[in-house]
Amino acid sequence: MSPRQAAPVLLVALGGNALIQKGQQGTIEEQFANLREPIAQIARLSQRHRVIITHGNGPQVGNLLLQQECCQDVPRLPLEILVAQTQGQIGYMIESSLDNQFMALGLEVFKPLVSLISYVVVDRHDPAFANPDKPIGPVLSDEQAAGAPYPVMRTAKGWRRVVASPQPISIVEKREIKRLIGMDFIVICCGGGGISVVRQGRHFAGVDAVIDKDLASSRLGLEVGVDIFCMATDVPGAALDFGQPGERVLDSLSLAQARRHLDEGQFHAGSMGPKVRAALMFLEGGGKSALICSTSQIEAALAGKAGTQFVP
Repeated sequence: MSPRQAAPVLLVALGGNALIQKGQQGTIEEQFANLREPIAQIARLSQRHRVIITHGNGPQVGNLLLQQECCQDVPRLPLEILVAQTQGQIGYMIESSLDNQFMALGLEVFKPLVSLISYVVVDRHDPAFANPDKPIGPVLSDEQAAGAPYPVMRTAKGWRRVVASPQPISIVEKREIKRLIGMDFIVICCGGGGISVVRQGRHFAGVDAVIDKDLASSRLGLEVGVDIFCMATDVPGAALDFGQPGERVLDSLSLAQARRHLDEGQFHAGSMGPKVRAALMFLEGGGKSALICSTSQIEAALAGKAGTQFVP
């Protein structure tokens, strides 16, 4: 086994909201600028790790839906196609940002990169289809939420449009991803939680849903043998009493504490809840290390100096 084949596998899940920061319009220039810091850290970490990058797409796919609804002259596309579009869009942005950072590091040979259009199998009878709770798109005012022609939910950030978010069962391309990681590719996959598909006999069919990218990333991590699962977002870590005067970010969480705080409603379904559940799924399924941190502190969090570390 070569030294690179023995290097630990790091999965970094980048939040879609981290690409568009609070108060921004979400222009491509803003998103590229927001990617610069986390991608610079990932480029450095790739010298010591084999790397998988997943990413959210909540703001981006929500914006595509809004663009469709503003124009009646072209046929509307189903959500599965919009998720695929954001996989290509954000995958391109991550790849080109990585290339720039490898040049900045002065590397003579760049690590090979690949972005995969990724399917994730869900259950057509998942109760999530009857209870949409996945926030997408921009934050809405009270007036916009009251008059919205689609389901909305108040989240920690404010009112957001919501769509169905079924549980991920399996990543269709897991064998290909595992092989590419073994060849030391940096793999960008499961964008937006993956394209939701259900089985129809020997085939797959897309469905209207957006899978939570952290839960899909956790499932991917278990299926391809990830060692370290890092969820990088727009807050420093998991916090108790989030948004309240007594808010406190947790340096560490045992699995028992994480479950208790989830049951107490400390981690909201539209924000931190899925991340904590993803960490639990990963570690209870045999994963070695899981953490939540801000996009600006990925390296510090992997060194145990920032973020929320999950411990047995």
